[in-house]
Amino acid sequence: MAYRTIEDLGDLNGKVVMLRADLNVPMDENFKVTNTARIDRTVPTIKLLMKKGAKVVVISHFGRPEGKGDMKNSLSHIVADLQKALGSKVVFVEDCIGETVSKAVQNMKNDEVLLLENLRFYDEEKKGNEAWAKELTKVADVYVSDAFSTAHRAHASMVAAAKELPSAMGLLMAEEVEALTKGLNNPERPLMAIVGGSKVSTKLDLLNNLVKKVDKLVISGGMAHTFLKALGYDGVNEENSLLQPDMVETAKEILQTAKNAGCEILLPLDLVWAKEFAANAEHKTVDLNAIPANGTLLDVGEKTIALIKEKMATCKTVVWNGPLGAFELKPFDNATNEVAQEAARLTKQGKLTTVAGGGDTVSALESAGVAADFTYISTAGGAFLEWMEGKELPGVAVLKK
Repeated sequence: MAYRTIEDLGDLNGKVVMLRADLNVPMDENFKVTNTARIDRTVPTIKLLMKKGAKVVVISHFGRPEGKGDMKNSLSHIVADLQKALGSKVVFVEDCIGETVSKAVQNMKNDEVLLLENLRFYDEEKKGNEAWAKELTKVADVYVSDAFSTAHRAHASMVAAAKELPSAMGLLMAEEVEALTKGLNNPERPLMAIVGGSKVSTKLDLLNNLVKKVDKLVISGGMAHTFLKALGYDGVNEENSLLQPDMVETAKEILQTAKNAGCEILLPLDLVWAKEFAANAEHKTVDLNAIPANGTLLDVGEKTIALIKEKMATCKTVVWNGPLGAFELKPFDNATNEVAQEAARLTKQGKLTTVAGGGDTVSALESAGVAADFTYISTAGGAFLEWMEGKELPGVAVLKK
C-alpha cells in the first residue's frame, strides 16, 4: 500500500497514540445509540494498538455543535457502548485540549482508553487550524487515523494533526482505501457502477468521472428521469417524476461523453408508476411510451431488473452508490432488493467483487438482507462519494508514504 500503516510506526510500547476515529453514531432523543457499526468497526484498531503496548487516546467529532459545547452533542453518551464493544474501561475527559486532558493522559492506566470530548466544540477543528492541532496533539507521541468517513474534510484533526506527529492509517482506514482502490482505481474488469439518487445535479461530478472509468453504468432512481427526457421520452414531466428540466442538456452531454469513452449506459426500460408517494399505494408497471401524466414514478420494472442482472453477470466488479427506487416505501424497494440479492449471490459464488457506500445505499442493502454478503461496504458517505468522483481526499493524502 502506498500509505503509512500501523506497522510503519515501529515500537509503540509505552507510547501515547492519538486515534482519530469516527464515532458520529445515530442516537435517539434519550441519548441512546441506535446503531453501533462505527464504534464496532474502529475497535480492532484500538485493540491492536493496546496489544502493542500503546496508551490510546480517542478523538472524534459528533453531530453539528457549530463550535460550542452542548450536552446533546457530547461524546459522553457513547462511553458505555464503546466500553462494551472494547471490553476495556473507557475514561471520558470533558475537553479535548488543555490541562484537563494532559492530567488525564498522565494518569492513564495501561488497560484503559481515554475518550476526549467532541472536537467540534471548537471552531478551530473545522477551520483546520494548525496551532490548535498542535495543542490537540501535544499529549501524544503518535497519530493514527481511522476516520475515512471524514477524510474529505481538511479539518484540524484530519490533516494538521497528522503532520504534527509520526502518523499512519488505522485498520479501518486502510481497509476502506484498499477496498475502494480495488473497486474503482484498479478493478477487475468489466467494471459496472450502479448509481441511484434523486437528482442529476447532486451527482454531476460522480457521473462525469464514472463514464470515463467504468465499462457499464446503471443510472436509476429519480435522476434517471432526466436522462429519459434527454432521450426524448416526453411522458416524463415535473408532476410525475423528479425531472430536472434545466439538467436535460447536461444529461445529453454525459451520454455523449459515455459513448465517446466506450461506456455502456443502462437506463430504465420500464418504470413503476404509483398513484401517490406512499407505501403500498396503487401502482402498475408502465412502458416508457405509456407513462401517465399524473401520479409518481417510484421504481423500475422487471424488464429493467432483468437487463441489469444480465449485464451484471458479465462483469467482475460492481461499485454501488444509491438505491434504484424509493426503497424506503414497500413495494417500491423491489428493484433495489432484486438487484442487490443477485449481486450478493454472484459475490458469494466468487464471480463478483462488490463495493458499496453512501448512507441510503447501506440502508437499502441492509433492508435487502445482503449487507453481510457484499465484498465491502464503506462506512463513509461524503468521502465515499468524493472518492468515486475521482477527487483526492485530504485526510488520506496526508498519510501517503
